[in-house]
Amino acid sequence: MSEKPKKPQKLKARLPRGLVDRTPAELAATRRMIATIQQVYELYGFEPVETPAMEYTDALGKFLPDQDRPNEGVFSFQDDDEQWISLRYDLTAPLARYVAENFETLPKPYRSYRAGYVYRNEKPGPGRFRQFMQFDADTVGSASPAADAEICMMAADTMERLGIGRGQYVVKVNNRKVLDGVLEAIGLGGDDNAGRRLTVLRAIDKLDKFGPEGVRLLLGAGRKDESGDFTKGAELGAAAIEKVIAFTDGNAAGDNPLSAEGQSELDQIRDLVTAGGYGDDRIRIDPSVVRGLEYYTGPVYEVELLLDTKDEKGRPVRFGSVGGGGRYDGLVSRFRGEPVPATGFSIGVSRLQAALTLLGKLDTRPEFGPVVVTVFDRDRVADYQKMVAHLRTAGIRAELYLGNPKNMGNQLKYADRRNAPCVIIQGSDEKARGEVQIKDLVEGAKAAAAIASNQEWRETRPAQFAAREENLVEAVREVLARHDVIWDVSQLK
Repeated sequence: MSEKPKKPQKLKARLPRGLVDRTPAELAATRRMIATIQQVYELYGFEPVETPAMEYTDALGKFLPDQDRPNEGVFSFQDDDEQWISLRYDLTAPLARYVAENFETLPKPYRSYRAGYVYRNEKPGPGRFRQFMQFDADTVGSASPAADAEICMMAADTMERLGIGRGQYVVKVNNRKVLDGVLEAIGLGGDDNAGRRLTVLRAIDKLDKFGPEGVRLLLGAGRKDESGDFTKGAELGAAAIEKVIAFTDGNAAGDNPLSAEGQSELDQIRDLVTAGGYGDDRIRIDPSVVRGLEYYTGPVYEVELLLDTKDEKGRPVRFGSVGGGGRYDGLVSRFRGEPVPATGFSIGVSRLQAALTLLGKLDTRPEFGPVVVTVFDRDRVADYQKMVAHLRTAGIRAELYLGNPKNMGNQLKYADRRNAPCVIIQGSDEKARGEVQIKDLVEGAKAAAAIASNQEWRETRPAQFAAREENLVEAVREVLARHDVIWDVSQLK
């Protein structure tokens, strides 16, 4: 007896860890949020630019991973010419390459903004993704603290334009030169100590998350997290650890010249933002801000949301930082061999969107789908397609039902699932009279809730009315206006 042939095994549909799928409603909310941020950035004179998702690995540098392997911290592959290529881990390093490559033709200072996904080859966890969106703005070619002050003011204006009121956020500012002076004072100056300096920076950057005791562990031998994973520390001595902790508490770093230079720049930034009408409730100096990336060389900033809220399960949520940036005077200079000052700011779009959604500042309701033209008579598909084309020409989103037209009920269910504001129906009787039936699905749903029986529903046909076929566009527009639906595609971005 021959064996039965084995059924081919179905491929399991699964998403890799650290990645998420996004629904139309989420994408629409992102689009609205980005449009708001874009308005603020353009108000400040910034212009858009786009760079690819991949760059040569050496163009990105090893500022994020700071390891020997090129794919540590980033996703990398070797091209057929044996060149290493990596997915960008932020939007700043690609901008530096773009500016260097187009240096002679760009106006200086060069103000630009860009939005896009970035990728991190790191262990995923709650709120920690391998792909996420950022929205950056940078000024390249100005060494003035006024450029840093302007970035901070723009960050504050962006939060308020998004509906986050004063007292609910703060832009915190520090200067890496002040911290570098502290590191020099404890013997971590020079290129030989670059790795340990970065470990110290990353430890301080975890102050809000782990508190002073957690930072002490990271500055010392290391720290084990709740899962048992161990993070190697900077291995500083006890006295050096306390000097770093004292710095995060706002204590001065003595008379170190580098620290004094950094403090002078902070004083200038404070004077500039104050003159612009931005008080300490919006922008303030905070020595705990260091930013974890190695390439920052001067002022650094972070936007923190101050208000607490609860998630969908009623658990308390504190959002913390939703954006940050700083001055990176050495990044473009790597390509040019000459000093090119630059400063910039990055908003974590995904994180900020989650915060705005929980705070009720972002409309995440599903957008209305297109008007659906049903197929009553399958021999007249060309007539129905003509109606669809007529609506689209008028700037109204519309589609022809492309499923099996045998059952009108299924067509109406489809329109409901598409969240269509209305459907168009034309049988042979309506065609003979030169009419169409328009069913307002929004009003119909409200009316149907009050109808007791199917017979009553069939008799009343709630929210359904006839219109002359030549007046189709005007009749549909009346329905759209009734529910504040605008499907003029010229207004869609």
